[in-house]
Parts: sequence; structure tokens; C-alpha cells
Amino acid sequence: MRHLLLAAAALIVAPACADTIAITGGTVAIGDGSQPIRNGTVVIRDGRVVAAGAGVAVPAGARTVDASGKWVSPGIVAGYTTLGIVDGYGMDETNDASAEKSPFSAAIDVSPAINTESQLIASERSMGTTRAVVSPLPGRTIFGGQGAVIDLGSDHDPLTKARAFQFVELSENARNLGGGSRPAAHVLLRAALGAARDPAQAAGLDQGALVTRQDALALQPVLAGRIPLLVHAERIADIRATLQIAREFPGIKLVLLGASEGWMVASDIAAARVPVIAAALVDLPESFERLAATQSNVGRLTRAGVTVAISTVDISEGPYESYLRQYAGNLVALQKVPGASGLNWGEALATITSRPAQALGMDGEIGSLRAGRRADVVLWDGDPLEVTSAPVAVWIDGVAQPMVSRQTRLRDRYLTPQEGALPKAYER
Repeated sequence: MRHLLLAAAALIVAPACADTIAITGGTVAIGDGSQPIRNGTVVIRDGRVVAAGAGVAVPAGARTVDASGKWVSPGIVAGYTTLGIVDGYGMDETNDASAEKSPFSAAIDVSPAINTESQLIASERSMGTTRAVVSPLPGRTIFGGQGAVIDLGSDHDPLTKARAFQFVELSENARNLGGGSRPAAHVLLRAALGAARDPAQAAGLDQGALVTRQDALALQPVLAGRIPLLVHAERIADIRATLQIAREFPGIKLVLLGASEGWMVASDIAAARVPVIAAALVDLPESFERLAATQSNVGRLTRAGVTVAISTVDISEGPYESYLRQYAGNLVALQKVPGASGLNWGEALATITSRPAQALGMDGEIGSLRAGRRADVVLWDGDPLEVTSAPVAVWIDGVAQPMVSRQTRLRDRYLTPQEGALPKAYER
């Protein structure tokens, strides 16, 4: 029955053009940490949000979408993914996330490799994800390279921002990547940043070094604060060491990724004004660097004044970005667990919408339904933080998106099995 409802909803928003749209009568969630607004209206014009909330007037001539009984929210912003650069695990030819054999590391830019035809992109889009932070993975050194922010639209121009951040691995994986120990990895990071700061040092680097001249040049925008340094660190010692490096190079805009033990130094992270894109699901001591992991991590960091988003980092065999809203909902439920620290509904939604954008300095463009932001809007058949809810319609930059994916096509194919002229594998 649901596939019929989704098909009907697609017809409601059929014209795929960036015109003026008024979505009326729904429960509107702005995504900025505020609470849902009953009987609200969202107005979109020329790909941007004009207004959202209660008492918003519908412009003359606007095409209206009746959202009565439904919810309206910004699209999910996936805070750490390999969408578009990994199409299948166990198949090296589809994996452009890491480059173990390249002489370059920090200089690598993933943006030219984003594959808009990835089946994963269509699947995540149909489940309400509209933007994604796409990160390279480290190959032969601690530097993964320059990540991108993309939209998941059905067109062939995915880039919202190329070279949006530099990724560095300082978790337990950094031991081998940095020379065999964490101290060696820290020396490598300091040396690379030093070479970026001093052109004379950079000129002496060659392709045989762990950091080449091109890598050092790619780190110069990081030193100048023009792009953030996204550092994966989990245990308290690694987090503290990373904060110290940021103090030594004060121009750096540091973002912590993972931070499973971050709650133990929440006041230090808050004082340094460092945002965190946390691991959403890590709540058990499953490794030596996560012995103090707790699902209250996000709540405790937030209460300390840290800007916190959540992501699917540390979840194997992803991406599972459509699970993010379930994880956000878990944070709401934690409020009812004695001794636990969770978030209220508005705060929880923000961890998967405006907070990832804010961490990368892009919340003025994406992540909420505040006026002037890109019109990434999802119409849901219920509360988006409830696992039983599903998107009815999705707009990206004000353009209605197809609600079909490989998963929906497979569902429809086998929903009413019947014999055909050819085996199913040969039918489109």
C-alpha cells in the first residue's frame, strides 16, 4: 500500500522546476534546534526558502502542496559518508575513497570522482537525505585528502562545495599510517603543517616523502582557516592531543569526528569552540580507544556547550545514512532513561540537519528551513524521528526529486510476482 501512496505523492510535486511552492498545513520542523510548529507553512521560491513557520502567507500564484496530517523538515545532512565514491564493498574497482599506492595524500581531492549514478545516492535520497559530507579515507598516511559536500539531486551536478575540508586520521588506525605509533602520527601532522606554513620547507619535499610538496600546498588553506581540518579521534588522549595541535596552529578551524570519549573532556572541547561530528551508535567498549563510550556522549557534550552533529562514522559496511533519524530519535528517548543524557526533539533533529552544516561553516546555506537557505525539504507521513515514518516527497534546491531507487523498483517487482517472457534478472 505504501508504494501506491508514494507514487501518488510524486504526482503531487511532479513539475521538476524551481518555481514558487507553498507547503501548507503540516507540522513544520525548522531544523535549527527549535521545536515543531503545528499547522505551519513553508514557502520556496527560486530554489531557496522564503519563509517557514506559523502564520506565513501564501504568495499569489504559488503552487500549493497540502501537508495536512504530515510533517515538513529540512533534508537530512549526512555528516560523514563515502556516498558517490564507494559503490560496493569488497569491489576495489568501485572504491575511490582511499589511495594506498598514490604518492599524494592531503592533495587528493575527491570531488572529480563523485558518481551521481550511484545506486546508493538514489536510495538515500528517497529516504530523506538531501546533502552529504563526503570524506576520503587515508591511504598510506594519516591524511585522507580533501572532502566535498554534495547534494543528492537526480541531476549530474552534485557539488555544493568542493575541497570543503581536509581529513586526518588520529584514531587507533593512525598508528600504522603515521609510522607505527600515535606519537609518530602526531609528529607527521606537525611536520606537514609546518611545511605548509613555511614555503622553504615545502620546497624541499619530494614524492618519496610521506608528505609531498603538493600535499603541503594543499594544507595551506587549512592553516589560513579557509577550510576546516576534520580529525578522527576517539579516545580522550587523542582528543586532548588534537586540541593541543590546534592551539599550536591557531588559524586552524578544527572539527572532531567520532569523539566517543569526548564527554570526558567536554569542557575543554567547548572552551576551544571545536564542533564535534560524533559517532551516533558507539555506546559500548568495543575497542581500547572506546572504553568510556556511552550513548549519553552527545547529550553531555551538548550540555557542555559543544556544537554536536551525529554521523554513521564507526559503523561498518555503510553508508546507512537513512538510519540517522533513528539514531536522533534514540537521543530523544534517552531523556526517559534514568541517569542518561539525551536531547529534546528539536535538538535531536538539528544533529542531522543544521549541526553538520554548522560544523563545516555552511549553516548559512544548508541544513535548516530558515529564510535564505537552499530549499532542501522533505515531506514526511509522520514524525521524521520515528522509524515507522517515511518521506512522501523530497525537494532539493526547490526541485522535486524522483522517489524511486533500486530498492523501490525491486520491491515493486516482487510485490505481486508473476511469470514473464524472460527471467526477472533480464527485465528492467
